[in-house]
Amino acid sequence: MPNNPPSNPVLHPEDEDPVQSDNKQPKRIPHNWRELWDRLLLLGLGETTLRVLTGVFALILVLAVVWVMGKYFLKSTPASAVALASTPTVQSTILPIQTTDAQSSAFVALQSSFGISRLPQIHTNIPSKPRTDIITYIVKEGDNIFGIAGAFGLQPESVMWSNRYTLGALPDALYPGMQIYIPPEDGVIYIWQYGDGLNGVAKNYGVTAQDIVSWAGNKLDPNTIGDWSLPNIPTGTMIFVPNGNAGNVDWLPQVSRDTPAEATSFGEGFCGKITSGAVGTGAPYLWPSTDHYLSGYDYTAIHHGIDIAGKLDYPIYAVDDGVVVYDGWNNDGYGNLLIIDHGDGWQSVYGHLDRILVNCADDVIRGETVALMGSTGNSSGPHLHFELRKDGGYVNPWDFLQK
Repeated sequence: MPNNPPSNPVLHPEDEDPVQSDNKQPKRIPHNWRELWDRLLLLGLGETTLRVLTGVFALILVLAVVWVMGKYFLKSTPASAVALASTPTVQSTILPIQTTDAQSSAFVALQSSFGISRLPQIHTNIPSKPRTDIITYIVKEGDNIFGIAGAFGLQPESVMWSNRYTLGALPDALYPGMQIYIPPEDGVIYIWQYGDGLNGVAKNYGVTAQDIVSWAGNKLDPNTIGDWSLPNIPTGTMIFVPNGNAGNVDWLPQVSRDTPAEATSFGEGFCGKITSGAVGTGAPYLWPSTDHYLSGYDYTAIHHGIDIAGKLDYPIYAVDDGVVVYDGWNNDGYGNLLIIDHGDGWQSVYGHLDRILVNCADDVIRGETVALMGSTGNSSGPHLHFELRKDGGYVNPWDFLQK
């Protein structure tokens, strides 16, 4: 006999029709992501959910990138670059926006979080203060006026003008080990002489006396220097003349009778340009004094002459025919100084003299007594400091004197 199903079957709760059981028990809550996703699909929200999740993920990614950039990169990025990166390429009209105090505070906080750091950087280069002092420089092998001037940001004329007491008008007179002065900026270094006036010195270099007094490095107090026409400035004081001009520099000077002769040292005894005069016959040159031995220093890289022994008022002889181009006091340690130009770039130099017996532009002949031995300037006793110079540079006298 067949088994017929009962007319009223018993249903288990889990087999009930959900539609018919709405009034009997609540819907089940999904217990995992899979059930949640299936429910969203049944409701037709799958595509919408994907779009929302994609947007949320993209937003999180953008925030992460912004955080990393703000922490590690934007601190060293120029503000102009950040502004440029965020500026739209099309023009737009910006309308004023009214904000509350709370909104303004929030904006400031956000700006501080992602803005440029104001903390000091370890490698920040602080611009150096303008220099007002005169410094010294030791010439190295291969140096020239143009290279030295460029290294200090100066015009080569300023270096020449500031060292005319040692270089004269001869740019090639530089030699390794030589000490030269470097002005603080373009201008002229001037050694104050007895009887100088501020107005006269200033006019000579095309500036005003106030320019000289106001230069901090000169340390001149207008209240204590007295009458500007004869100020209380010690002789030998090094004065800087800012923007001073000492005239054109001849970068290819020639000293001969065809062109004016000019001393290669400057000071009170400088004779200026000598346009005529005797010309020497050249080496070997006559020994310049009576004794033929040294009482002091020999020729070296830092002592550019020989110290010939003798006694006070021993005669000093011209070593060759020539013309006097320097005759008088010199503040660079020579004391009473005589320089004779022999033509063809040669000059003989006689220092520490007691008396000079010739004058500027005088012709002298070989062996003529031109001065008397002394102990003036930086000298510890009577002797003759003798030098030979060729084209403004120093040479060893032993190589050109008669033995």
